[in-house]
Amino acid sequence: MHTVVVGTSGVTASDVLAVARGGARIELSAEAVAALAAAREIVDALAAKPEPVYGVSTGFGALATRHISQELRAQLQRNIVRSHAAGMGPRVEREVVRALMFLRLKTVCSGHTGVRPEVAQTMADVLNAGITPVVHEYGSLGCSGDLAPLSHCALALMGEGDAEGPDGIVRPAGELLAEHGIQPVELREKEGLALLNGTDGMLGMLIMALADLDTLYKSADITAALSLEALLGTDKVLAPELHAIRPHPGQGASAANMLAVLKGSQLTGHHQDDAPRVQDAYSVRCAPQVAGAGRDTLAHARLVAERELASAVDNPVVLPGGIGSGGGRVESNGNFHGAPVAYVLDFLAIAAADLGSIAERRTDRLLDKNRSHGLPPFLADDAGVDSGLMIAQYTQAALVSEMKRLAVPASADSIPSSAMQEDHVSMGWSAARKLRTAVDNLTRIIAVELYAATRGIELREGLAPAPASQAVIEAVRAAGVQGPGPDRFLAPDLAAADAFVRGGHLVAAVETVTGPLQ
Repeated sequence: MHTVVVGTSGVTASDVLAVARGGARIELSAEAVAALAAAREIVDALAAKPEPVYGVSTGFGALATRHISQELRAQLQRNIVRSHAAGMGPRVEREVVRALMFLRLKTVCSGHTGVRPEVAQTMADVLNAGITPVVHEYGSLGCSGDLAPLSHCALALMGEGDAEGPDGIVRPAGELLAEHGIQPVELREKEGLALLNGTDGMLGMLIMALADLDTLYKSADITAALSLEALLGTDKVLAPELHAIRPHPGQGASAANMLAVLKGSQLTGHHQDDAPRVQDAYSVRCAPQVAGAGRDTLAHARLVAERELASAVDNPVVLPGGIGSGGGRVESNGNFHGAPVAYVLDFLAIAAADLGSIAERRTDRLLDKNRSHGLPPFLADDAGVDSGLMIAQYTQAALVSEMKRLAVPASADSIPSSAMQEDHVSMGWSAARKLRTAVDNLTRIIAVELYAATRGIELREGLAPAPASQAVIEAVRAAGVQGPGPDRFLAPDLAAADAFVRGGHLVAAVETVTGPLQ
């Protein structure tokens, strides 16, 4: 099994995906263990002093003015975890919780949190054991970190609350820890707070969305090319020299992908035949411009994610040098604010909605006998007796409408909390949750276009599609998506098309002919 070693300088997106989705094991580097111990020495020294230090010897948030005596500090750390584990609603997906916990461990290992090495090791042990704390949908405002979600994870480290075992059954966390020989942690000064205060949930969901959207944007280039073929469109608009004079990188990449798919097609270039048209509709002709803009949005979001992966997000943080015993100090800061991540999560939802919208317009064109240039109404076998793909497009349209609602930015909102101490929040967790739904919907939208476009190509008798297109048709039929014919129960075909796109099989089929797409 793949092993991810966590050091002091952050982790990569690939590391997050390996742990969250691939079940990779985690090890702490010797460097990380040394940094944890050094930071803890600073916290212990400050805890022994009579002067109050936020997070070490004070209350939290709006209660930070109270100085907490030595004998109450362990209780304080337990209490913050218990009281903040206040989530409600459905359970969050296992991969999200694993990403959340792993990213919190990443920050803990930076040496800027003051958490003891044994606490960090317990976090790794819980992940390695396949124990997943129950985290709920609602409870994060995306400022002071993803407080409630992280608190539910910290609660499990204490042996409290509920968690899912490797067998998928939810049980008391204490029982699961005991079965795997893991000792519950006894939190000390600052540790409870350090386990709660980060953008880890929204960042984990951003990283997974970026991975999924990378595949979906390639998939959308493919289905756009298939639709262009089925509509007897022209590939001249994809010429590299046309895109070089508007040098957006994503646009050029998208056009190159479509051109690669269409290479060798007998279906392109017929726009001057029986029913001549000067230009293809925008949904066909401008496909690279729209998908390309989304690709460039992905690139910006990826840059933000990389910066966040290299960050140590906590409040307060332990800094070496300067004032304080042991040559270090603990300082309050605002790095827990989720705005940088929240903005790009919302931006991606907007781009995904537009990509879904243009795909649906191409599908509708394929089904309309007045605009499909010779295809039967709704791609039906016997129009009137058969309805063809009429209602498949209804489903796609409903998904597109939902995507537009999901594109409304969560990060434009803010709601005060903690007696107005936390008076401006990012709503980044909400942005991430709706983006996950948007990505899910976009997959289905592309699947419907794939279903319609492959059927349209097969109905063009006497003209051979491009070799890459033929590879797609053969692969999708082998995957259980049936071709043209009389009406049948469509939901299984659509589900099979969804699984084909979702699993990356559409891209894989094309790349057997074209080589790697951009």
